[in-house]
Amino acid sequence: MVFPGIFAAVMSTLSVPVSLDSYMATSPDVFSLELQAIKKVRDEFGMKNLWVMLPFVRRIGEIRAIKEMLKAHGIHHTRDFKLWIMVEVPSTVFLIDQFCKEGIDGVSIGSNDLTQLILGIDRDNATLAEGFDERNAAVLRAIERVVKVCAENKVTCSLCGQAPSVYPDFAEKLVEFGITSMSVNPDAVERTRRIVASAEMKVLLKRLSKLTTEQHDHIRQDGED
Repeated sequence: MVFPGIFAAVMSTLSVPVSLDSYMATSPDVFSLELQAIKKVRDEFGMKNLWVMLPFVRRIGEIRAIKEMLKAHGIHHTRDFKLWIMVEVPSTVFLIDQFCKEGIDGVSIGSNDLTQLILGIDRDNATLAEGFDERNAAVLRAIERVVKVCAENKVTCSLCGQAPSVYPDFAEKLVEFGITSMSVNPDAVERTRRIVASAEMKVLLKRLSKLTTEQHDHIRQDGED
């Protein structure tokens, strides 16, 4: 997976990366060169597992513009070429159903940027960092929406960020929501695997309990009739 675009920090209240459309507008030659490199690696070196993930997407029009640029460079959306987007901005959360309908193959939720943009807290600011928490109810609601809408549209949904490595309860929530995968720090892989396995078992037991209760209620109702 490659991330076209250069992340430049704009220092104000928050450290915010340059958006994809701004990057394409200000550095079209560089962006074109990146796409040429992607095509070369795929076509000449046969690395068909090289796909594209678009960072800091804000608007539906950005996806459409990127698709046109990919076509112009001979890179076509096929079974062996996937187009993913990062979900790091609240606008993308609100419009995730429309992004799915545009034909993306996958989503990666950038929990660090999404949290700071929802809460308005710069995690690198010593004065504000204490309030930075991916487990905030607003952040969890945003993540839940993205995961469930992606599932409805059969779009793969992953999460990148440190939270699953740090907070076991956060990893459990992701499993409950139905996340496809999550990234964790190398030293937390085994622990997180155990957390995920436990969370998946809890989800299964809850579903089984609900199904059993519904069956009992149905049998009781038939008996009364």
